Amino acid sequence: MRLIKLIPEDTKIPFMGARLITFPISMVLVTLSILAVAVFGLNYGIDFAGGTVIEVRAHQTPADLHKIRTDLSALNIGEVQVQGFGQAEDVLIRLAQQEGDELAQQAGVAKVKATLGNGYDYRRVEVVGPRVSADLRRDGAIAVVVSLFVILIYLWFRFEWQFAVGAVLTTIHDVVLTLGLLAVLQISFDLTAIAAILTLVGYSLNDTVVIYDRIRENLRKYKKMDLASLIDLSINQTLTRTIRTSTTTFLAMAAMYVFGGEALRGFNFTMLAGIVIGTYSSIVVSAPLLIFLNLRTGGGKGAEKTEGAATATA
Repeated sequence: MRLIKLIPEDTKIPFMGARLITFPISMVLVTLSILAVAVFGLNYGIDFAGGTVIEVRAHQTPADLHKIRTDLSALNIGEVQVQGFGQAEDVLIRLAQQEGDELAQQAGVAKVKATLGNGYDYRRVEVVGPRVSADLRRDGAIAVVVSLFVILIYLWFRFEWQFAVGAVLTTIHDVVLTLGLLAVLQISFDLTAIAAILTLVGYSLNDTVVIYDRIRENLRKYKKMDLASLIDLSINQTLTRTIRTSTTTFLAMAAMYVFGGEALRGFNFTMLAGIVIGTYSSIVVSAPLLIFLNLRTGGGKGAEKTEGAATATA
């Protein structure tokens, strides 16, 4: 059986020749993303905006999550999140914070109980206030910043400093673009979105490090080749692996987005957007950064001959 090849094995795409176009485009997209977050703001979910958590247990098994979600959405009490947990009859309901004081929150809970009726036992009702939500936002931001700092330190010891700085800047690029897209589309931003962003940090970094590792190997192998040609060679050598990994991951997340239900919709969308952005950045952002960071000064008189020999060998 012949294997399907999305990308030929011996590509010779001149990525670095287009860096003066793709790199400014990336900078413009980063700027627009920052403006989008500043202007539109993130659509904070209940975890970050505050609200009420209601834990119920259905008398029937399993609980009909779709019916609960449909009935509660018709109440016009703001965002309502419904998800199963634990056993099949256990349901966790999150209500957005109601306008008004404590009485308004209690009124929202009363509407939920009236809608669900006597088919459920109410095991827990908790109000998540603005202070707790602010702490969650702060902790989420700290988690992302600390992860980037630890990555920088590790790569600084593992590679040269240019690789470490390039990988962190690329990861920041991916996070900012993803946040900008979430702000424009007003996708709910909650703890699952933070989990998705942290996952994307690892995914994007893995893709970038694979290319960086090949660049480092080729730096030792082709010492007289100019840096732009060497980076093109390295990207083309890893391009098949990058596309295959991204495609399979994207298809898996697309299936989860379509069939995973409403509770994971924000997580899955964030992952899908991040996979596309991460694949793009690992190819056309991370590598040009090494040139701007002066990883090498370039190759000398024999660069063209060495480049030809390297291409033939590849």
